[in-house]
Amino acid sequence: MSRLAGFPPLASDGAHTLILGSMPGAASLAAARYYAHPRNLFWPLVGVILDIAPDLPYAQRTRALTARGYALWDVLGACRRVGSLDSGIVKDTLEINDLPGFLATHREIQRIFFNGAKAEQLFRRHVGPCLDGDSAPACTRLPSTSPANASVDYATKLAAWQRIAA
Repeated sequence: MSRLAGFPPLASDGAHTLILGSMPGAASLAAARYYAHPRNLFWPLVGVILDIAPDLPYAQRTRALTARGYALWDVLGACRRVGSLDSGIVKDTLEINDLPGFLATHREIQRIFFNGAKAEQLFRRHVGPCLDGDSAPACTRLPSTSPANASVDYATKLAAWQRIAA
């Protein structure tokens, strides 16, 4: 099992909202793009909510996202994982991204949304204790957009993800 390394953050100056995943899945790592699995609902949901066409080329989608004040990253910078699911992440191989440093650089971020329970769990366990509770951004878990989260239907996910709208 090889070490998997994630992506750098997508962010521009003035970002107000950070969306955090756990670690890119196999399809995303192979394509070197966030949420590249064809059945992942991240881009379709964000497209509807933020008026970003999900069929735009990836570079245009990410530019549109960051231009609207959204940053995108993962809690994990690297790990070992069996398969593509969060449940396959090997606990003692976690390498946490420097989220405190990122938030110190992007002081305008007022909200963090977690794409699923694993991202929230990892953040609260490994990053939250490093943040100043009085100035930490508001944190909200959203249902995972992963195709593995098929028990939550599109309409329910869309209703929950509406909370990202600024």
